[in-house]
Amino acid sequence: MIKVVLIDDHPIVMEGLKNLLSRHEDLEVAGCFSNGKAGLEGIAALQPDVVLLDINLPDISGIDLCQQVRKQDKDVRIIALSVHNERPVIKNVLNSGANGYVLKNSVGDEIITAINTALSGTTYLCNAARDIVSQVQEGELTEIPKITRREKEIMGLVSKGLTTTQIAEQLFISPHTVESHRKNLIEKFDVSTMTAVIKLATQYGLI
Repeated sequence: MIKVVLIDDHPIVMEGLKNLLSRHEDLEVAGCFSNGKAGLEGIAALQPDVVLLDINLPDISGIDLCQQVRKQDKDVRIIALSVHNERPVIKNVLNSGANGYVLKNSVGDEIITAINTALSGTTYLCNAARDIVSQVQEGELTEIPKITRREKEIMGLVSKGLTTTQIAEQLFISPHTVESHRKNLIEKFDVSTMTAVIKLATQYGLI
């Protein structure tokens, strides 16, 4: 019997998943949780084979939760469920330890296929996610860059309209250091201006 834990804060989605899994004799819903904290505790207590994980939870980001689950249990298979169909989000979730990514508008059979594929040791992408990952759009990030805490602070202040000098005064660093961070951000996002950096960072929830 394959033990499955569900983590999703939408009751209707949760009921749909339980009904879907109950139609398969080899799958058992071991536990259902509506937030990341309870889900982590449930995974530790129940030791499931598979976790179906909504990446938009009220208390923690799906990427952080994937990393924490993976740190806690290296063998459990994590299938991310999401409404996000942006390539950088999909790649970031997979890089954070997920074994599969299924869009919430996918048919039920794809979730079952995702479970079986992940258990066999292969990463699974639903058909729509596979198409998205394979197509590169001009001006779109191929993956979300890793941002330091200081860079995040500077992006936040730039987005509020502060100048380099004002940012330097507020963070107690030199204007030269601020400019270095701005330059690094422009390179990381592969754009030519900080305006473009802020636009992309906002689009992908980094600020």
